[in-house]
Amino acid sequence: MANNGVNLVEEDPAAAFLAQQENEIAGIENDSEDLQPFHPQTVNYDESTSVNGDLFQESNGPTDGYAAIAQVDIQRQEPESLRKWREEQRSRLEALDSASKAAEEEWREKAKKELEDWHVHQSEQMEKNKANNRSSEEAFLAESDGPGAEWERVARLCDFNPKTSKQAKDVSRMRSILISLKQTPLIR
Repeated sequence: MANNGVNLVEEDPAAAFLAQQENEIAGIENDSEDLQPFHPQTVNYDESTSVNGDLFQESNGPTDGYAAIAQVDIQRQEPESLRKWREEQRSRLEALDSASKAAEEEWREKAKKELEDWHVHQSEQMEKNKANNRSSEEAFLAESDGPGAEWERVARLCDFNPKTSKQAKDVSRMRSILISLKQTPLIR
């Protein structure tokens, strides 16, 4: 398209990007053609190690390029102080977890022992109550003399001494009724 004598060419940004990428890939391919193939005769055997007939070059760091990159990435990820703090925190948490588990196990054992002791005490108490109830029942049945003795039993259960009464209400009338019933029982 011509506009005032100037030619404007519209470029597609996606096409420009693809062209740039193709140029970079071509440059990498050209670099790889310049590399020399590995010849074992050129290796200094004093610096290499032979394992099962294979020669390996000795080095202090990782020999795999990806491992070296990964190692650098790990080092760049967090500072040394954060790494130390994480390790210390992890060890503290492990110590707390182990102490917590030990305390929990101790509490469980203690609770189990206390529960067993409670069951033993409860069964002993129930046996005592059963024996007391049987003896009370036998005494109650032995005391029942027959008809008209009911008021005698009621009189035994009541306290007729007015001085020992700690109640605030006046119960003298009830007391006098019970005494009169004890002396002259109701006739049916």
